[in-house]
Amino acid sequence: MRERNWQTVRLGDVADVQSGGTPQVTESQYWGGDIPWYSSGELNTTFTNESNKYITKSGLENSNAKLFPKGSLLIGMYDTAALKMSILDRDAAFNQAICGIKPSKHIDLLFVLQAITLNRDYILCQRRGVRQKNLNLTKIKDIQVPLPPLPEQQRIVAILDEAFEGIAKAKANAEQNLKNAREVFESHLQAVFSQRGEGWIGKTLRQIAVDFGRGKSKHRPRNDPRLYGGPYPFIQTGDVRNSEHMITEFTQTYSEVGLSQSKLWPKGTLCITIAANIAETGILNFDACFPDSVIGIIVDENQSNNVFLEYLLQATKTVLKAKGKGSAQDNINLGTFENEIFFFPKLAAQNIIARQLDELSAETQRLESIYQRKIAALDELKKSLLHKAFSGEL
Repeated sequence: MRERNWQTVRLGDVADVQSGGTPQVTESQYWGGDIPWYSSGELNTTFTNESNKYITKSGLENSNAKLFPKGSLLIGMYDTAALKMSILDRDAAFNQAICGIKPSKHIDLLFVLQAITLNRDYILCQRRGVRQKNLNLTKIKDIQVPLPPLPEQQRIVAILDEAFEGIAKAKANAEQNLKNAREVFESHLQAVFSQRGEGWIGKTLRQIAVDFGRGKSKHRPRNDPRLYGGPYPFIQTGDVRNSEHMITEFTQTYSEVGLSQSKLWPKGTLCITIAANIAETGILNFDACFPDSVIGIIVDENQSNNVFLEYLLQATKTVLKAKGKGSAQDNINLGTFENEIFFFPKLAAQNIIARQLDELSAETQRLESIYQRKIAALDELKKSLLHKAFSGEL
């Protein structure tokens, strides 16, 4: 371990830190020139790529925009782009939502970038604002960074670069494996329902159900506190969307008053969302109420299997969503589902298909869990390396 004998400095005291600006957008002579001009939404990589917009020399001179040299560090200040950072790979200007730090012979700006990353959460707590939380130039200048000798900065950057490159590759592999696992299941799901064999019969959902209809929430206003806080689970579209086939959790409950203006659907009911989150599905793992933005289906067990039907609806989700596209909020009505024809094999075949898809789904979820844990572990490893680097342990 190297002895950490570094001074901590205020960024604005050791570097030239300035905010950018935007030329008047209505002045065409200010735009379309040869000076790259960045917005904070473009700060997505360690080094910048080609900018989306360019300004002219006149635009630069008649605005608060400033030309910063290649190697400068750009830092986003506003809203969700706060502390997004990139190093300029070319001379460029930038807007007022970004502050730039010019290169210095005493500071490696990649070292500064990593120091800020280490303290990201603390710095973001300094944001202020009502409608959106922003940093400002003063807050950026006030950032405290450790300042070892330049050779030590460069040594740490080299170690972190090599380590982070390996972590990035491992994370990309894990993310690809996660994507592959999901795609294998989706491919098999589509194959089952698109390559159906003989004996599949077209039926409507009402034909295979003993109960089929929208949920109920008659009382207005719907946020009346008397409706809530009792023993009856109240399922909403988000609960259905977040389920993995089975709805096992709920975020709200109805009281006796709430139940009296709704309907309690039994465990095993298949739920389909028809507003906001269209065609999301899940099977109730408990008795529950839900609003009219959810359709409930209690299948006739002599004709269908609710697990099979849930997978069937998943396989046709894209088609169903397309029917509900709207200008404001996507939604689909009960009639669309009533009139839609779905194909069903004999009940014995449905049971086999449901069991096979359950097994494949369980294996897919097992693999997803492994890859998600691996991704989380790699993120933690990166944080640990940063902490060690700035504690003098590398």
